[in-house]
Amino acid sequence: MKPEPDVELEVYMRELGQQARQAARALARASTAAKNAALLTIADALQQAQPALLAANEKDLAGGRAAGLDAALLDRLTLNPARIAAMADGLRQIAALPDPVGAIDDLRARPSGIRVGRMRVPLGVIGIIYESRPNVTADAAGLCLKSGNACILRGGSEAVHTNLAIGACIAAGLETAGLPVTAVQVLETTDRAAVGLLAGMVGFVDIIVPRGGKGLIEAVMRDARVPVLKHLDGVCHVYVDDGADPDMARRIVLNAKTHRYGVCNAMETLLVAAGEAPALLPLLVADLRQHGVELRGCPRARQLVADLQPADETDWSAEYLAPILAVRVVDGLDEAIDHIARYGSAHTESIVTRDLARADRFLREVDSASVMVNASTRFADGFEYGLGAEIGISTDKLHARGPVGLEGLTSQKWVVLGSGEVRS
Repeated sequence: MKPEPDVELEVYMRELGQQARQAARALARASTAAKNAALLTIADALQQAQPALLAANEKDLAGGRAAGLDAALLDRLTLNPARIAAMADGLRQIAALPDPVGAIDDLRARPSGIRVGRMRVPLGVIGIIYESRPNVTADAAGLCLKSGNACILRGGSEAVHTNLAIGACIAAGLETAGLPVTAVQVLETTDRAAVGLLAGMVGFVDIIVPRGGKGLIEAVMRDARVPVLKHLDGVCHVYVDDGADPDMARRIVLNAKTHRYGVCNAMETLLVAAGEAPALLPLLVADLRQHGVELRGCPRARQLVADLQPADETDWSAEYLAPILAVRVVDGLDEAIDHIARYGSAHTESIVTRDLARADRFLREVDSASVMVNASTRFADGFEYGLGAEIGISTDKLHARGPVGLEGLTSQKWVVLGSGEVRS
């Protein structure tokens, strides 16, 4: 049986929820200028606090190494000057984006004389549960703040010192801008029971966004009593079509797999059309092996490159998050689409092709949150999509899909503008 959370933790979480709900009301009426001022002040505070952030991060890294975290997790956990600068730049980009709150879309006059439209409004209070990456603390706070939402952030215990240090910069920026510091609250507890409590805070939390491994997301889905915005896996594919430009294919495949391994938009399965495979597959294999990638191939791929390790059924649905890649030779576009439909996770897929008709079919028929033509899957990212940053990636089909930025953190309500009309 799952242990019951203690009363003290329940009281703490309830207080956070009450404070967040009150802060959400203040943020909903905050001006764009005030929100932007807070974002810019937070960005400056992060860069000014670089020594303190790096010192806090080193405590977490030391703990992670002692706990035996693997290289991919340590990479996600690591802060350095470039990543701190990227966090600050992301906040500045969010400040430069249009404020979605209050915008009225599709205002139409009706025969009765009223005008009817839909206004963008904040979701309210967003609970965000994440692992390892401390940059999520700044990204999530910035996006929630600009979209008028209060948030409660629960990072992984492995990053607690770094997250709290970033949280202090956020609080300082909010206070300077005259906004409630409780608009962004970073949980100080590392008690795992807090995750279940946060996911069940009906009346205080409007939506939960889990970011992390499959185990975390499944646990949140199991415990949640409020809506969850999530993706479980990032089993991303690149399909190299018949007649594809070989140099383009080599660049895209290498980048999609080796740019970073421990991220959800890295390619995990390579599909190569049978017509291109004899000439191209050995070149792709050689490129990947130069970067230390272990390759697991289907029987047809192993006939072309004899020393490939054999792939089994589990490889086609594996999210390795490591220098391992599954490789399959397919008869063409139909078989590639069928493979993605069977084994994919609806995250991100890309086709490398010169054929516009096949590119159009791929875009229309592949049912994933991001579908690309002649581009690396690594572009499936809020920053690269021009969102400033992202709260996460959703593979759900309702409300928001793909990288979730400002608009994905709002809803719409109907508004009616009249001048005394009554219904007859």
